[in-house]
Amino acid sequence: MSETTRIVILDGYTINPGDNPWTPVESQGICAVYDRTPPELTLERAAQAEIILTSKVKLDAAILNALPRLKYISLLATGYNNIDVAVAGRLGIPVSNIPAYSTESVAQTAFALLLELAVQVGVHNAAVRAGEWTRCPDHSFWKAPIVELDGLTLGIVGYGTIGRAVARIGAAFGMRIIAHAPRIPQDPGTVPIRFVALEELFSTADVVSLNCPQTGDNAGFVNSRLLGMMKSSAFLINVARGGLVNEADLAQALQTGRIAGAGLDVVAHEPMLADNPLLDAPNCIFTPHIAWASLAARQRLMGIVSANVASYLAGVPANVVNSPYLAPAAGR
Repeated sequence: MSETTRIVILDGYTINPGDNPWTPVESQGICAVYDRTPPELTLERAAQAEIILTSKVKLDAAILNALPRLKYISLLATGYNNIDVAVAGRLGIPVSNIPAYSTESVAQTAFALLLELAVQVGVHNAAVRAGEWTRCPDHSFWKAPIVELDGLTLGIVGYGTIGRAVARIGAAFGMRIIAHAPRIPQDPGTVPIRFVALEELFSTADVVSLNCPQTGDNAGFVNSRLLGMMKSSAFLINVARGGLVNEADLAQALQTGRIAGAGLDVVAHEPMLADNPLLDAPNCIFTPHIAWASLAARQRLMGIVSANVASYLAGVPANVVNSPYLAPAAGR
């Protein structure tokens, strides 16, 4: 353990609500852990930090420039849109992320949402518990059409590690797989797959699964134009980033029956706002951004972030997502 390295964890609760100790990180420096940090306390809590670990606390240009002691940032997540990585790079601060720790959990949640839309287990369980089965004149009843996945077309937007995992599970269900990616991989894996243009994917898929990162170029790209191309029987699944979807357009598509349903683990503003139009949309089901949060995934995250800190302290930062090795600003 370093007696001088100060590590500040700005929002540690979701990673360790009590079942995933920070011990591997705490052994590497003087560590302050905050469950949550509101914006007005970010500078105060981070002022003495050489290393910041954060998931959702925003570190913009103004904050980064106001932290002269800061030398390294590691996300507690894969996405890094909450950090101004360009400014961090100009200041000579490496920013690392946590790649591929939650792949299987996220893919699993995508299919949990899809299966709920296809079979409506929750609706039928509620009906049984309300006594509808005991009063039923038949041996069986259903509250909504049951959709069989075998033979349907699964369209995957983004074909990184999670997209590949979704493709593998979809193929196991007997689905045909198509995908759209900015660069078609030379080795797409063993699952039979066809890469298509975005418009073709939305117009031909029975299920569209968003598995791409959010960038400055694709915010809200799932809008009325693309939704209008989808089959009226199609489902939309989003376990990526809420900001990929124009939520007003999706709500309207669901209200008008333009598409059959949506399963969302993410929304544009988290925690969800009370006036989110999707709350009133029919056949729209939610999980509260939990796709990443299995204990197994969080334990992998803890191991990777601990290794990130160790690599930085050894002078060879790992999993760096920016260009940190520019001349530091004066006084840093």
